[in-house]
Amino acid sequence: MAASTVKITDTTLRDGHQSLMATRLRLEDMMDIAPTMDAAGFDAMEVWGGATFDATTRFLGEDPWERLRVLKSLIPNTPLSMLLRGQSLVGYRAYSNDVVDAFVAQSAEVGIDIFRVFDALNDTANVQRAAAAVKSAGKHLQMAICYSVTEEGRLGGPYYNLDYYLGKAKDYEAIGADSICIKDMGGLLAPYDAYTLIGALKKAVGVPLQLHTHYTSGMAAMSVLKAIEAGVDGVDTCCAPLALRTAQPAIEPLLFSLRGGDRELRIDFNKVLEIDDYFESVLPKYHRELQSARVAVIDARTLDHQIPGGMMSNLASQLREADAIDRLDEVLAEIPRTRRDMGYPPLVTPLSQMTGSQAVNNVLFGRYEMITGPVRDYVAGKYGTPPGEVSPILRERALGNAPMESADYSQLPPELDGARDAVKHLSDNIEDALIYALYPTTGMTFLRIKHGLDPMPDEMKPRTDTDDAATASPQIDRERSLDTRVFNVYVDGAHFEVEVEPHENDSGAAVQTATARATTVSRGRRSRRQRAADTAPTPEPKSQRESASASPTALAANEVAVVAPIPGVVLRYAVEAGQTVTEGDDFVVLEAMKMENTLPAPTSGVVKALVADIGATVARDAVLAVIST
Repeated sequence: MAASTVKITDTTLRDGHQSLMATRLRLEDMMDIAPTMDAAGFDAMEVWGGATFDATTRFLGEDPWERLRVLKSLIPNTPLSMLLRGQSLVGYRAYSNDVVDAFVAQSAEVGIDIFRVFDALNDTANVQRAAAAVKSAGKHLQMAICYSVTEEGRLGGPYYNLDYYLGKAKDYEAIGADSICIKDMGGLLAPYDAYTLIGALKKAVGVPLQLHTHYTSGMAAMSVLKAIEAGVDGVDTCCAPLALRTAQPAIEPLLFSLRGGDRELRIDFNKVLEIDDYFESVLPKYHRELQSARVAVIDARTLDHQIPGGMMSNLASQLREADAIDRLDEVLAEIPRTRRDMGYPPLVTPLSQMTGSQAVNNVLFGRYEMITGPVRDYVAGKYGTPPGEVSPILRERALGNAPMESADYSQLPPELDGARDAVKHLSDNIEDALIYALYPTTGMTFLRIKHGLDPMPDEMKPRTDTDDAATASPQIDRERSLDTRVFNVYVDGAHFEVEVEPHENDSGAAVQTATARATTVSRGRRSRRQRAADTAPTPEPKSQRESASASPTALAANEVAVVAPIPGVVLRYAVEAGQTVTEGDDFVVLEAMKMENTLPAPTSGVVKALVADIGATVARDAVLAVIST
């Protein structure tokens, strides 16, 4: 085998299903095929990190640590990889150094061999602690550079030019990177730009180079080939059933494209076919999650708006929950403007969520009339240094006269002991403490289920093959009449085609019979609660699933209701009952669209009542509090 063989990292068990089905693939559907994947010859398998830690605890009722432990036992011969968001780990904010150290050490102990570490702003300062923790654990440190472009859509321009990427790569090599990955989350890396970039990086740094890209725009397979021509050492691919669209390029055509050349892959094609056949048999029960509103496999518009596929699906879901899905086109037009105002951050977690959610707020409430907490922190400098300048309007609206702050995470107070105390009534396990430290609200919900204090909600339980059939009406075995009409019906985010056929009743009057087609056409599942705050410990979320009343029982003439402008979770109040407030004062923090939104007091007066419980999920226009004027 030639020494220059391209190394393959398989993403099927992490980014593949994260990209195509919102990270809903369950461990039970990975276990049977894991030994075959171990024997296929992949150089590494990405199985953890990214959204998997959050999705398992929030939606699947699975312990993410146990998932990793099981996969390690079933895949003993192939190095396991994870995606780590620098100081944010697998969460959405910066965590204290003691949490970073403990999380990396435990991940290495349980089974991670390769840590792919990145920062959303490519800020070297934001990854140094995580990088040091990986090196201390004796594991492979792969530093990732988030690939982005500005309006020109190609490598170059004022920010994301060749010098920018070469400088970042040299910085990462200097802090101890064992390899460097170009992370093209939006599928924006054009083939000839890939050739230029990889060729220049090979001359600038001495560590191996990896390319991670997404198929969204349709360029990924071509870009991978040009990167291989330029000398890239490894690439990410996915097995065909979970490849393409917004996931990675498929391994199968690449394997044949390189066969017989000096960079031939060392992958067992027959094993890959076994893997493909297995997922073809398993994935039909996930058809709701896999449904796409698009017929095309690619989305050429991403070359214009540059929005990653996962961000696009989130936007649609958020607007649907806010009863504003008809304004999606306005939001898509607003995102580039918001990104420009924010100094052109790369659209990757958490900055993609921050940019998208702020764009939604701009469309629904007016430009920068309601600014999310994370965007305020970003403008203040708490996330690091933006590539470009933040617009004066956004800076003034977000900060007023408040000073800029530092992203020096060494100043964050320790959090791990507090997390241990919060879960000590349940467990003394460091893994449980880390779950809580990362996600205090949803993490505690999961831990109470795990340790038997609360039952597992039905929506967390595995769905059987017959669940969908049970929701459909029995089908009448007869031919449709020529008068049958088809209607679109939406139920709790699910879209069904319903056929309505007229016929006569016993008295001869025309009536309608409706039959739901057995196949769900598309699915936009509504979350029963939004992402909870990843901040200080919160009370046990016993009322987390309960919505506040959509209208007050009665309001006197001198009373004003504080209402939720969008659906979300009540995180905390900035006021107390009986307190005097002035119009515009910070009143309540509502987590909506994965971001914290501080709602102001709509009028001056005295807080008469706080209606919604902390942790409650509320609908749009739900009453949160009452103020007496």
